[in-house]
Amino acid sequence: MTGMYRPGAFAVDDASVLRDFIRAQPFATVAAVVGGAVQLAYAPVVIGDDGAARFHLARANPLAQSGDGARVRLSFLGPHAYVSPDWYASAGMVPTWNYCAVEGEGALKRLDEQDLRRLLVDLSRAEEEKLLPKKPWTIDKVPPEKMMKLLGAIAGFSLRFEKLEGKFKLSQNTGPEDRGGVVRGLEARGDAASTAVARAMRS
Repeated sequence: MTGMYRPGAFAVDDASVLRDFIRAQPFATVAAVVGGAVQLAYAPVVIGDDGAARFHLARANPLAQSGDGARVRLSFLGPHAYVSPDWYASAGMVPTWNYCAVEGEGALKRLDEQDLRRLLVDLSRAEEEKLLPKKPWTIDKVPPEKMMKLLGAIAGFSLRFEKLEGKFKLSQNTGPEDRGGVVRGLEARGDAASTAVARAMRS
């Protein structure tokens, strides 16, 4: 697998920034070559302070057949929005799309049942914390016999990123007046995605 295409103006390499991005946008596209063809899967990811990523897939998923050492690539897409040429101060501009994305690559390690259960606890805890002040749901609310069946239906994995790269394409290749026009245009559009891209451009 090759690296992420990212012109220098858009490249982000700060590991702490990239890990924080993943925590905020934890739903990943998982890509690997299986049987000579690229296979894609989708999974929420938990990333620890040590940078290790963990996720699970249905055992019936072709990607879940991967053993220790299999190479995979994870892609995390953040806010993205269309940019109209009418928002620029400069004339002769063309439409584009602003977005933030992070890609990571590494070798898989399969989780045993104990670590898989721990992954489910950590994943639900991370997401339930975002729903406060709702009382958090916990895994012990699932009857033991049902939990055993659920654990048997999924496969868990961890990997340490050997390569972690970010591309934050936020009009850095244009002048201040043009960037300001894009921010104002996105904010005026008002939908959640456009507002998030404008906020990223301001930061």
